[in-house]
Amino acid sequence: MIYLDNAATTGEKPVEVKRAVLFALNNLSANPGRGGHKQSLSASEAVYGVRDKLSLFFGAGGPENVAFTANCTHALNFVIKGILKRGDHTVVSDLEHNAVTRPLKSVTDNISVAEVSFSDDEKTADNFEKAIRDDTKLVICTAASNVTGKILPLKKIGAICRKKGVPFLVDGAQGGGVIPINMKEMYIDYLCLAPHKGFYAPMSTGVLITEKTIAKTVIEGGNGADSLSLVQRPDMPGGFESGTVSLPNIYGIGAGIDYVNRVGRENIYRHELSLTNYLYGKLKQLDGVLLYAPKPENGVFAPVLSFNISGMDSEQTADILNRHNIAVRAGFHCSKFAHEKLKTTDSGTVRVSPAVFNKKGEIDYLIEIIKKYEKNR
Repeated sequence: MIYLDNAATTGEKPVEVKRAVLFALNNLSANPGRGGHKQSLSASEAVYGVRDKLSLFFGAGGPENVAFTANCTHALNFVIKGILKRGDHTVVSDLEHNAVTRPLKSVTDNISVAEVSFSDDEKTADNFEKAIRDDTKLVICTAASNVTGKILPLKKIGAICRKKGVPFLVDGAQGGGVIPINMKEMYIDYLCLAPHKGFYAPMSTGVLITEKTIAKTVIEGGNGADSLSLVQRPDMPGGFESGTVSLPNIYGIGAGIDYVNRVGRENIYRHELSLTNYLYGKLKQLDGVLLYAPKPENGVFAPVLSFNISGMDSEQTADILNRHNIAVRAGFHCSKFAHEKLKTTDSGTVRVSPAVFNKKGEIDYLIEIIKKYEKNR
């Protein structure tokens, strides 16, 4: 199977990630932060080490600002529901994932949507600035769209938020480990991550990194602190780590960060974007293929491409590709906003997202199959 659905989760994991997970299962099977014995302390040290790696990678204030959650969606919920009160005004982009818009909708209808320009980051930043009001409590945007790959001008938006005194939350699910994200330099107050994507780590562990406090907790329970109190304080990281964290996954995240650092984030991105660009150029030559964004330029787009074959539903195209042993994602990609922007709410799109392990020959095979069915549409 040629796996090109890496924007959902990376299909192939580096050997060092697999080894790290196995090492943790064999040698670190104790509850971190829950005991004073040697094995528990070793587990705690392992978790702390990965917090430190994440803090350094994303320019955060320190390892104590890093919490491990069930997934990126949980991390986003913790920030949105931990900060906002009923009816508070917020600003989001028109490319947001439902992991942002659904929890936001459950708290408030007072939402302004800033239009993202595919070609002019200054215009995008200006749209955010115009949408921010005196009573705005939170600005949220994706680092990169999971439908179009468009990278948002985080530093420009963050600078506007800092100037206006509004907290800035970034959904880094599609950008973390792929594009440059530095919380200090980009004025990011809250960053939520999905390490099973950009860091090639196991699924089912997300990351929350904070530079500002969160007013209240969303999930409470045992966290190894203040066990005689029935009130859980919203302190980082323990206030947002109720229950036992997945130490094997966390150790795998650490190995994934090491892998990205060893190979080079820029080298990985350059390879993935070159495959995306190559595919875009070939599809652009086909009259029967619909594309929804400009050519994915370096630094402007993440390695994600959406297309359709004219006259065919996206699910039908994906099924054809699946029968030719090519895995892609079709449909609406959990993003109502993005598909309304692209005017694809009837058809959805076929999404291709290469990773570091994909090769040009695999893209050539994909193009060959698309050409075959595009001619016969």
